[in-house]
Amino acid sequence: MIGPLRLPRRDPYAPPWRVGATPVLSTIGGSALSLLPIVAPWPALPPTGFLMLLGWRLLRPEMWQAWIGAPLGFADDVLTGRPFGTGMVLWTLCLLMIDQIDTRLLWRDYWQEWAIVAAALGYSIAGAVMLGWIGGAESSLRAMVPQYLVALMTFPLVLRLCAFLDRWRLRQ
Repeated sequence: MIGPLRLPRRDPYAPPWRVGATPVLSTIGGSALSLLPIVAPWPALPPTGFLMLLGWRLLRPEMWQAWIGAPLGFADDVLTGRPFGTGMVLWTLCLLMIDQIDTRLLWRDYWQEWAIVAAALGYSIAGAVMLGWIGGAESSLRAMVPQYLVALMTFPLVLRLCAFLDRWRLRQ
């Protein structure tokens, strides 16, 4: 089990461009990983951009509002080649779901964060498949199970990456 993360405080002399741009660029960079030439008989690469979005949102809940899902989802749609609006709608709805959970819970445990990520990943992956069906794509939900499991198992690494980037962006 990975221990609790200690969040650094913002250095008043940290460059403002780095403070604001690091989360956005790391999320878009995670979406750009889908451009790697990986050939597999099923979707094996996790939705890394979405995992980065969830990592930043769960690590720093005060940093982003729910509307950030629309522009970052649009960038993900452009980079991954999914129909426009898929990431925009699904990411925004997942962020709204997390906002609702935050209003109900006074504190979150590591296992509760995994449950939140599991629900958000399942909703996002299944929603993308179903929206693809509307567009005429032929895919099955069973083919998405390996992608879901790989994404769920890589979330602790993504959360650690977000914590590392958070320490870097807030230091002088």
